[in-house]
Amino acid sequence: MDNKNTREREELHKKIWAIADDLRGSVDGWDFKQYILGMMFYRYISENITDYINEGERKAGDKDFDYTKLPDEIAETQREELVKEKGFFILPSELFCNVCKRAKNDENLNETLERVFNDIENSAKGAESEEDFAGLFDDIDVNSNKLGATVAKRNDKLVKILNGIADIKLNNYKDNLIDAFGDAYEYLMSMYASNAGKSGGEFFTPQEVSELLTRLAVVGKKSVNKVYDPACGSGSLLLKSAKILGKENVRNGFYGQEINLTTYNLCRINMFLHDIGYDKFDIACEDTLTNPQHWDDEPFEVIVSNPPYSIKWAGNDNPLLINDPRYSPAGILAPKSKADFAFIMHSLSWLATNGTASIVCFPGILYRGGAEQKIRRYLIDNNFVDCIIQLPDNLFFGTSIATCIMVLKKSKKDNSTLFIDATNECVKVTNNNKLTDENINNIIEIFKNRVDKEHIAKIVLNEEIAQNDYNLSVATYVEKEDIREKIDIVELNKEIDEIVERENKLRIEIAKIIAEIEV
Repeated sequence: MDNKNTREREELHKKIWAIADDLRGSVDGWDFKQYILGMMFYRYISENITDYINEGERKAGDKDFDYTKLPDEIAETQREELVKEKGFFILPSELFCNVCKRAKNDENLNETLERVFNDIENSAKGAESEEDFAGLFDDIDVNSNKLGATVAKRNDKLVKILNGIADIKLNNYKDNLIDAFGDAYEYLMSMYASNAGKSGGEFFTPQEVSELLTRLAVVGKKSVNKVYDPACGSGSLLLKSAKILGKENVRNGFYGQEINLTTYNLCRINMFLHDIGYDKFDIACEDTLTNPQHWDDEPFEVIVSNPPYSIKWAGNDNPLLINDPRYSPAGILAPKSKADFAFIMHSLSWLATNGTASIVCFPGILYRGGAEQKIRRYLIDNNFVDCIIQLPDNLFFGTSIATCIMVLKKSKKDNSTLFIDATNECVKVTNNNKLTDENINNIIEIFKNRVDKEHIAKIVLNEEIAQNDYNLSVATYVEKEDIREKIDIVELNKEIDEIVERENKLRIEIAKIIAEIEV
């Protein structure tokens, strides 16, 4: 089973690489992924609705029913019902497979695709799913000069993309051993993130870091009410909880907020590609720190986040923020030049009493003075910090910094904080470090056991942290193992004395020889 799984995945990656390679040079990779992902999404929802309709008709007795061959006017009669059930509607003539068949001979392919994308988005207008579909295809500009200088050249590229996506083995996605659509998405994101000069890392958390972060947040939980990410990017962290717990065990769905419009669209596409229904996710596009969109949905039992490091924010310039219930308990705002603790305070505020938040942090926030120290004081004095984990360096695309994870809880059993030095838990892959399954399991076990482990983990009373000026740096509490060679000074001195004695004898012998020669 594992071998078949690996074969399917390798085949999938090979096909995606071939599409990207075929169009390399014409469109910058980081921009081009939007075309591949957009077309993949178009294919996915086409097959999703086709499978849904075919299954219903065949159960009803029509064994040969095929929605792809149904006349549009007959399909149109079911539009309203399908929008209620699926959140969207696609006419048979506008399905991916049918547009793909006609693409080579369609001189107006760019116009055809533009119309189809508009029709899909408009099908959700006025329905519950309207927000989830609005603007989903905005980043797939079929008239962009990036695709070619003339309409003919642009259409030629579009045909290549359509055929490339059609060739990928994604049929009967429910039967695939791997989550083919989701895996294709993740491969594309990591492929472009690692090659993107403009730091693709800001859109993508490496899968193994997502795995660790999410597993820390769900320790001891079989099911949760809701999962939330206040800086959700393309949604990889939200979907990790679906994978780890099983999406049926996230009872009330997935919530996230993202400030970047393109990334927000990618996140919603990613939800659909991982077969998360429109009624099971709520992704918003706004600034989380100053305009949070999920007041009516908090608190959340699981919060996972890799917020941007040390970005600027309004802070004291906005006189309303100090009275914001998310920030006011600490009595001070995060510095204007470093919003890290604003994300942490926001997450803590929206965390359920029985919940866990795990957040990737920039190391400086753990020991710097000023406002950040005062916020740390609030967190420690109120016993909200469960654990700080120092990660290896070079884990993320676009930065070599050794990041940390802060785990927050509102209902702890003890009045202390666990510090874990996980800097050695990695393997080197080319220029980057990578967490293996074994590394992740080791860290999770140490986290669960919550006991001292020499040079690796230490439980520290919050009183001691207070005495250390609320310094939360792991190196302050976990002593590094001294791997320098131990030297026995007495033995070393004895050896030196012997060497000196031998040298003196040698000098005397040499002096004798020289004296004899001179005579």
